[in-house]
Amino acid sequence: MAGHSKWANIKHKKGAEDAKRGKIFTKLTKEIIVAARMGGGDPNANPRLRAAIQSAKSNNLPKDKVERAIKKGTGELEGVNYEETTYEGYGPGGAAVLVDSMTDNKNRTVSDVRHIFSKHGGKLGENGCVDWMFDKKGWMAVKKTDVDEETLMTVALEAGAEDMREEDENFEIITPPEAFEDVKAALKEAEIPYENAEVTMLPQSYINLTGKEAEQMYKLMDALDDNDDVQKVYTNADIPDEVIAEMQ
Repeated sequence: MAGHSKWANIKHKKGAEDAKRGKIFTKLTKEIIVAARMGGGDPNANPRLRAAIQSAKSNNLPKDKVERAIKKGTGELEGVNYEETTYEGYGPGGAAVLVDSMTDNKNRTVSDVRHIFSKHGGKLGENGCVDWMFDKKGWMAVKKTDVDEETLMTVALEAGAEDMREEDENFEIITPPEAFEDVKAALKEAEIPYENAEVTMLPQSYINLTGKEAEQMYKLMDALDDNDDVQKVYTNADIPDEVIAEMQ
């Protein structure tokens, strides 16, 4: 799980920088609009919308922007019709990459994504070329200093988690997607704080990159994440800590 922990931490730090530029607000708003369009405007009956609103709150998206986004999704207000598309490809060293996008212009987005892959030593692939290497899971990281292993394991497993692992300074909890909210709620009730929590695509295994390939892979992920049409990026690349430190 080392690779995912690293990327989650990178995204967390980058999110703080993006918030200053308003970039993260755009992505959060898109997710709320699409979630409301797909499942309705009631967060109690729409888990995806509920998760999107929680993410918006944690990133300080103003309440009025959240409400407007929901109304755009339900059609109460006029808004842009975003389409969801997932692109698949290979990064340096043959690392697998999944790119989730929301766009109002698929031709523009695929052109941009293809260019980013090519510029950073990767290649956009066909649908299905790498998605089989990932599983959709709930994932959360809890600092080892905040709870003992036995207590956390009991709370998490009783709430529906399927696995718990140790990784550096954290315990990592893996859940089926449908149990993610239940496990989060159980942690909150037990007053156990978590560092990161998300429903994500976890690689079944990782590929270790070093040197130039590791640097190129970092730049590829950063460039994809920086694109306005890209919502999330996943990879099975594991980059050494020293390379990450140099690139940040």
